[in-house]
Amino acid sequence: MNNVKTFVLMAGLMGLFLLAGQLLGGANGLMLALVIGGAFNFIMYFFSDKLVLKMYKAHIVTPEQVPELYNTVDRLRQRAGLPMPVVAIAPHQQPNAFATGRSPEKAVVCVTEGILRQMPMPELEAVIAHELAHIKNRDMLISTVAAGIAGAISNLPYLLMFGMGGGDDDGHPIAQLAFMLLAPIGAMLIQFAVSRQREFEADRVGAEILGNPLPLASALTRLDAMAKQIPMQVAPAAAPLAQVNPLAAYGGGVMKLFSTHPPTEERVARLQEMARGR
Repeated sequence: MNNVKTFVLMAGLMGLFLLAGQLLGGANGLMLALVIGGAFNFIMYFFSDKLVLKMYKAHIVTPEQVPELYNTVDRLRQRAGLPMPVVAIAPHQQPNAFATGRSPEKAVVCVTEGILRQMPMPELEAVIAHELAHIKNRDMLISTVAAGIAGAISNLPYLLMFGMGGGDDDGHPIAQLAFMLLAPIGAMLIQFAVSRQREFEADRVGAEILGNPLPLASALTRLDAMAKQIPMQVAPAAAPLAQVNPLAAYGGGVMKLFSTHPPTEERVARLQEMARGR
């Protein structure tokens, strides 16, 4: 199912590029959009993990640099039956984490500096288990591609105008303006195409990897509270990849309608119910 979703997203990106090219530059824009769209899909498939790490300003670390973190990831990934992922750290004070990569063999688990300082070890293990669950469920690629697509949509008109030298006589100024105004909404809608159910499933599988749902429930509560207190500057397109919404400190009001994460309260309730069932 995830492979189908990935194909649909990539096909949707190509269709969006073609439509924008036609609206902004006529026949010439259509041809240019075909080239740009094909190249972008190729880049996102093979290099999306590197682009996401760059969005979070993260850097890859070695076992010698962070032995405790590395050993924790290694121990949990063995429980999950996964190959060892690359480990990275993002220089943010907000406690958070994410996984990226196009396959379990090319996976990356990234945590922030804040989570290493402020999260108790049992909860940190739970956070890592959740990210390993994303890898085990093979839903990192679709999330990473969606993040890249959402970021590209907002810049699409500028890419096309740059490539067309400002457009030609077949362009439509009104369509161009409308597209530029609607681009941010389009970016959010693309990310809505990635079901929020994957977070619930990753919570469930992560709890099974850990062997206990309650540390993850506690970790999510702590992460959510601190995300509302400690801002993180990260591209909105990359926000859905994090374990809790990293932009929560800026949210509120109408922004809650566009949340790409399930309510933390509901996630915690499901984990507590899972614990009672055990």
